[in-house]
Amino acid sequence: MAPRPEVHFHINPRQAHAWRGKERLAIFTRLAVLCEAHGLPFRAIARPWSEMNPREGEADGNLHIVENGQMRGEGWLNTALAYIQGFWHLDPEGIQAESSAGRAVFDPAAVDRAEALQFLRRLRKRFVLPRRSRFDQPRALATDLPQGAVALFLQGRSAYHGGRCSLPMERMILGVARGSGGRPVVVKPHPQALEEGLAAVAAALEQGAEVQLTEANVHDVLAACAVTVSVNSAVAMEGFLHRKPAILFGRSDFPSLVQRATDEADFPLALEAALARGWPFARMLHWYYSRHALELAAPDFEARAFAAFASVGFPKERLGL
Repeated sequence: MAPRPEVHFHINPRQAHAWRGKERLAIFTRLAVLCEAHGLPFRAIARPWSEMNPREGEADGNLHIVENGQMRGEGWLNTALAYIQGFWHLDPEGIQAESSAGRAVFDPAAVDRAEALQFLRRLRKRFVLPRRSRFDQPRALATDLPQGAVALFLQGRSAYHGGRCSLPMERMILGVARGSGGRPVVVKPHPQALEEGLAAVAAALEQGAEVQLTEANVHDVLAACAVTVSVNSAVAMEGFLHRKPAILFGRSDFPSLVQRATDEADFPLALEAALARGWPFARMLHWYYSRHALELAAPDFEARAFAAFASVGFPKERLGL
């Protein structure tokens, strides 16, 4: 008789020995509770990022959950925050533009309008009213932001991994500034790549870009702007909470929910299209998070998690349940 499968959590070495209760690893804490409730053996394994790159994982009879991974094969799932706190990907292909969700096509007719509106109201109450985001934000209310602006949100180098975006940050700023159609442009550097962002803004300003630099609370920027622009930022999803469309210069997990631009020349038409379209934001959010992400606190978390396990060859029967 084959031994009962174990569930292995592959976590970065810095936190693999003290992962439980860590917010940035919250899904592993939730999965540990699931395992304990069903008597599933589990353990955490320190796994360097270099070993989580795209490749086929060994089918060794155990179920593997990989932090920020791109592992594929029987028994392998990849996990990362699904842009908004409390929601996580658990995917057999990857994360951040490499997931299976990236091939899905949004159909608004397939989403119940009442359920979607209720979902949007719940998320707005959780994030918009308290002006809460993934990273710490200034609490002071910004009063100097132009209304109807194009809001460009910069990101760090991870947004460019694997050829997800070929347009350098400085050229993106210049292209958005020159293609904004007369709308003011507000640029917010990423809080975890502040120096890099400030340097790119300074270089663009030297070349004549007319933009307003801000470090205001992301929700203040979203409330004032007409559209968000980024490589592939969580702020696109946060913008949907404010009913603002998104333009992405990079590949994403949700291409059918955004307008895409690939370079500076594309941006003016992308902006025009994004602002002209009637976006069903509530249905967009409900579709993505009910089908392509797991909410840790949701009543259906365990059912969704077991469905993910089954998708890589580990139904309940194989787990001994």
